[in-house]
This record gives sequence, structure tokens and C-alpha cells, in this order.
Amino acid sequence: MSLLEILRWPDPRLSQTCDPVASGEDVEQLVTDMFETMYDALGRGLAAPQVGVMKRLFVMDCGWKDGDMTPVVCINPQIIEASDQASTGDEGCLSIPGVLAAVSRPEWIVLRWTDLTGTVQEQRFDGFEARCAQHEFDHLDGRVTFDRLDAQTRAALEAEYLA
Repeated sequence: MSLLEILRWPDPRLSQTCDPVASGEDVEQLVTDMFETMYDALGRGLAAPQVGVMKRLFVMDCGWKDGDMTPVVCINPQIIEASDQASTGDEGCLSIPGVLAAVSRPEWIVLRWTDLTGTVQEQRFDGFEARCAQHEFDHLDGRVTFDRLDAQTRAALEAEYLA
């Protein structure tokens, strides 16, 4: 196990769309290192492009800070359904440290992905788990929190971050 370097915005790799993980591709060590990196950085989610690996994979554990370890590995995830109702909540990002932004997202999603054993999983995520999964999913499409904001809010937060 080893800690990986977390890319910081505006690294151009954070704006790239990731390639699918190939069938049979061994990503177990990457996943182990990503979890170790995420926990060390006190995050709840981490996408492969945040550590410079341009693959459609993310890890999340929304409960560990509350004492309940709930690690999830999402390989080639797809959002197959989303709530029509949206809610706004503060989001932080390990690639944009120190910035919290109010982001509007669907209240729930149904996510389909492959786990480390190659088994297809499908689950509905609500509330914070839905927000976390959508945030990490955005990274796979080259989107960061700033990309979800109106121009004025984005400019203000970018200026604060780059100051």
C-alpha cells in the first residue's frame, strides 16, 4: 500500500474524460492505494483521475467518519436513473482543498457499476451518498465542482482558491 499524490485543480488531467476500465484489467492495487490515500486525506470519495489514472473508477466511503466503514468500489459506473427533485449542499473536493461550494444535484440516483470481483452491482443512493457518488462520477467525465456553479460564483471561488 502507498499514498498517491492527489492532483490539484487546475491540473489539465482533471478536465479530461476517462477511458473505461478494460474487462479483466487488474486494478486491485490501485483501489487499495486509492482507499489509503482517501482516508489519509480525510475524504469520503476519490476518483482515479484525481490520482492521475485516467480510468472510469472511483472509491467512496460515506460512513467511515461516523464510525461505520462502508467502502464501495465503482468500476465503469453509470447513473441509470436520477431524481427529478434536486437539493443544494456544500461540497468539498480533495483536488480543490479549502473550497466549499453549494452545488445542486438530484436527491437520489440509481448507480450501476462493476465491483472488484467483476460482479455488476446496482444500488439506489440517497442524500449524502447520492451527492458523493455524483461528485466522484463527475470526475470521470472531466468535471470538477467549479463546473457546476454559475459564472459569478465560480469566478469568486476560483479567485479565492488561487489567491
